[in-house]
Amino acid sequence: MRDDTIAAIATPVGVGGIGIVRISGAEAIPIGDRVFRARRGQKLSQAKGYTVHYGEVVHPETGASIDEALALVMRAPASYTREDVVELQCHGGPLPLRLTLEAVLAAGARLAEPGEFTARAFLNGRIDLAQAEAVADVIRARTEASLRLAEMQLKGGLSEKIRALRGALLEVVAQLEVGIDFPEDDIPELRPPELAARLEEILLGVEKLIAGGRQGRVLREGLPTVIVGKPNVGKSSLLNALVGTRRALVTDVPGTTRDVIEEVVSIRGIPVRLLDTAGIRETSDLVERLGVEATKERLKEAELVLFLLDAERGWEKEDAEILSLLSGCAMLVLVNKLDVGRQLTVKEAERLCPGRKVIGLSVKEGWGIEALEEAIAEMVYGGLGTEEYASVSNIRHLQALEAARESLKGTLEALKEGFTLDVISTSLRSALNELGKITGEAVDEEVLEHIFREFCVGK
Repeated sequence: MRDDTIAAIATPVGVGGIGIVRISGAEAIPIGDRVFRARRGQKLSQAKGYTVHYGEVVHPETGASIDEALALVMRAPASYTREDVVELQCHGGPLPLRLTLEAVLAAGARLAEPGEFTARAFLNGRIDLAQAEAVADVIRARTEASLRLAEMQLKGGLSEKIRALRGALLEVVAQLEVGIDFPEDDIPELRPPELAARLEEILLGVEKLIAGGRQGRVLREGLPTVIVGKPNVGKSSLLNALVGTRRALVTDVPGTTRDVIEEVVSIRGIPVRLLDTAGIRETSDLVERLGVEATKERLKEAELVLFLLDAERGWEKEDAEILSLLSGCAMLVLVNKLDVGRQLTVKEAERLCPGRKVIGLSVKEGWGIEALEEAIAEMVYGGLGTEEYASVSNIRHLQALEAARESLKGTLEALKEGFTLDVISTSLRSALNELGKITGEAVDEEVLEHIFREFCVGK
């Protein structure tokens, strides 16, 4: 990352009431003076931090007026990047924003790269790497629960836990290495039983974070959920009921759904990616057959399957064939149309689908949907009840935690087998390094570039 002054449009593409051009760097305020003419004549360089000024944006070379605007001045280190920052708030149309940005670039700024403002906040020590990644998660959040999770991480919730684990581990390593490097000094020896107990406590903390990782990832990325069943069992009606709009075509004609329809819906704060699929059956219709094959492919990606049965028609050969495809899948069995038929009951479905949770419902009448939503929340949170335990939502963080866990387990095994303390210390250094990757204390330039490249320009 460079130390020059950068600028970018910080608001979404499109038409809006307000658009923002953000400038950050040592020359941000002088550049602001070249492109902003305050109505009262005061220069931005004379302004205090956290002040707002009304005026107009002008071209630095011609002096031609571009748009009326507000200029916000934030002086280092009290800014998002810990650098001097100027934000020009003009009208939110594409043309005034583009011309304002061009004026700023002509005055000496460089166009910012994706995520470069947040990267500077990280490099200048305002936030750590886990918090920086949470900025993107806040922007992309699709439900209140995923937003709360991202905000907890942005406020340092995960970082605090990682620093506590890393600090405890660093104390162990320091005590070991002092004993190795200065054996002649009278330093209390860390005996194997005490060392093992301290490492097991740290390992338990790492495993708790990993255990919440699935919930966190689901809240961040969504739960891929496939609705399957034989034709005309009510799959599209169920999708519409959960989404709350008439998204899928509902008819009495079997085989209406020929392709996979996807919708994201918030269920108890969980972003659920619902996929309504073609009914699985033998068919000579080429298009419908392709839809059935697409359904089978989507089942491989699903983390939850909603297997829909028909109480009016009862258990049929097609149901048994579908069930055979679902072995190993996390699944809820739904007995639909209980308002019009009892050829298949919840109790009978429990016998035919042993070990699976069965819920009776009538999509048409709207009952049983709440019980289904509760069951989905229970499967995601695993009885914990809230998202506060799901502090790990990023796959990079989860991989680092898993690597740290393996290093700690390997260290404990080496300790049992009587390996020397220098070998033990080296193994613990590996775990320290993995934990440091999460907060950015041990991460290389290539990883940083990859992370910030995923951000939008202007953030």
